[in-house]
Amino acid sequence: MPLSANRVVFTPSGKRGEFVEGGSLLEAARALGVDLDSVCGGRGICGRCQVDIAEGDFAKHAIHSSADHVTPSAEVEARYASKRGAFSPGRRLGCQARICGDLVVDVPPESQVHRQVIRKRAETHPIEIDPVVRLYYVVEVREPDMHEPASDLRRLQQALHEQWNLNETHADLATLVRLQKALRAGQWKVTVALRKARDIVSITPGFAERAFGVAIDVGSTTIAAHLTDLTSGEVVAAVGAMNPQIRFGEDLMSRVSYVMMNPGGDKELTRVVREAMNALIGDAAREADVARGEILEVTLVGNPIMHHLVLGLDPTELGGAPFALTIDSAYEVRAYELGLDVAPGAFVYALPCIAGHVGADTAGVVLAEGPHLKDELTLLVDVGTNAEIVFGNCEQLFACSSPTGPAFEGAQISCGQRAAPGAIERVRIDRVTLEPKFKVIGCDLWSDEPGFAEATSNIPVTGVCGSGIIEVIAEMFLAGIVSEDGVIDGELVGRTGRVEPVGRTFAYVLHEGGGPRLLIYQTDVRAIQLAKAALYAGAKLLMERAGAKPERVTLAGAFGSHIDPVYAMALGLIPDCDLAKVASAGNAAGTGARIALLNLAARAEIEGVVRRIDKIETAIEPEFQRHFVAAMAFPNKEDAFPHLAQRIALPPRKEPSGEGGRRRRRAAAHGGPLTPS
Repeated sequence: MPLSANRVVFTPSGKRGEFVEGGSLLEAARALGVDLDSVCGGRGICGRCQVDIAEGDFAKHAIHSSADHVTPSAEVEARYASKRGAFSPGRRLGCQARICGDLVVDVPPESQVHRQVIRKRAETHPIEIDPVVRLYYVVEVREPDMHEPASDLRRLQQALHEQWNLNETHADLATLVRLQKALRAGQWKVTVALRKARDIVSITPGFAERAFGVAIDVGSTTIAAHLTDLTSGEVVAAVGAMNPQIRFGEDLMSRVSYVMMNPGGDKELTRVVREAMNALIGDAAREADVARGEILEVTLVGNPIMHHLVLGLDPTELGGAPFALTIDSAYEVRAYELGLDVAPGAFVYALPCIAGHVGADTAGVVLAEGPHLKDELTLLVDVGTNAEIVFGNCEQLFACSSPTGPAFEGAQISCGQRAAPGAIERVRIDRVTLEPKFKVIGCDLWSDEPGFAEATSNIPVTGVCGSGIIEVIAEMFLAGIVSEDGVIDGELVGRTGRVEPVGRTFAYVLHEGGGPRLLIYQTDVRAIQLAKAALYAGAKLLMERAGAKPERVTLAGAFGSHIDPVYAMALGLIPDCDLAKVASAGNAAGTGARIALLNLAARAEIEGVVRRIDKIETAIEPEFQRHFVAAMAFPNKEDAFPHLAQRIALPPRKEPSGEGGRRRRRAAAHGGPLTPS
């Protein structure tokens, strides 16, 4: 009797396959090309192939995953645990866990051969330093006296009044439990950290002059933390990690679906993201040689679903109309209530959300870029799994979100991957020969330059990351390989071996030889069309509401910072404007969080601005579908791109050929969404 096949999905790569019972997860990972490390050859000695077995129902993959769907832990893993320490719940050695059911398996960053490149960093931005927490050195607190029975706290409060003219100060229990030891260790001299000149955040024996805060940007894909000196404004450490929630779903709606289908799923998602934040704070503190107790304040930005999950709020209502937020105003909570190990009385300040799918991360972008302070009409686009868009100036701001999905980050693309060494990030295609050349992360040489093979011998080509996907599709369009309507031209088969038939459609061979063979399929082109059309249609709605076109376009976010503006415009990802005024803001959301960390007045500023933003819900706008259909074309079926045409030669429009083209025209004629050929 043949063994049954079991479906196995690896995250964060999204690679999947069917495997018979008895094979190890390490063998399955190698068969699929999943980036799972192993040095000992699967003997259970090195421990580098550790994976996490996900629990629950995953509707997106039609899988019920359970720890019971791998063989039980046995002698080899017990021996490893006795020497290296016990495994965390759900973690196994990939070489020892053998498949006996359907599985969703997460490969944590430390188990990946090519560690993820987290492309979020603090951008240089002038900030007026006026932090919410300040240090006050109390040179003398009266010692206790039998004749004056005042508590230690009362005598400290009196000293703060006498020496600093600070009144009505108070401390919560987490700070009070450390009070007496701090006073006596400092011989009645202490440094008090006060928040808003009122809340005692920490008490340090003797004189202390170091004070730090952390600005955290919780993205659906990555989390970035910037440990910042509250006195100088200097970022002393910037660290990042993959959001561990990815194993519950690559996109936001998948995670909401997980919560809906798994009782207690929201608590699990909250737990793992808080643990990741706390771990990042620890990483940053170690890197900068800062004690956790010196971290006195935390600011937080994130999209609405991340915002709610970090705060422990159920995001279910955000999964469907009318997309109701539990809270949209700024919110403060004690750090220890979120499980963050920092100063005992420290607070977390979460920036306000704008709308059901326009979150605190967009508020951070607005604070960092300041469109509300300028006359120039600016289009801000935070490119991610859910694009958040703001348009306007000092007179009026409009905002919306568009469901772009994870295609720009490599998911849904046959050869797509996240940014890591060996991923193609730049592409050029010769207009005559149609031969490609490319750059990979980790090497500065183009693939056709001498020395490229030697330089990449230790970092073989593994796939195409987001910026490379944008460029290869745009280059295929500019080279005439892909039509305006997004159909790969099958007539080129006789002209070049780079175009080859795949069933009833065609594919472009980007790379072969030395690593996996990488092809751009018709479905890949469609995935990018759908994503970019959604983004452009959202921007077009805002432009129509404002009755104007943008004078400046700013691309925010880790992904946006690596997009070449010319290729973004050639695809029709962004509307036409002077290319000299298309720029990247880098991690503007994180910059906004850092501004809020360092400047108390900035918090009131962004809270006021957010309330004045005019929110547009794309799901109920009748014109959205029309704009979406027009935006499926490269760069757009209706809108002209005169500024782009001055920079590059756009190919002449031509009718697509082949069966894919006929089906494409039929879909367009019926006015419905265009599905992949």
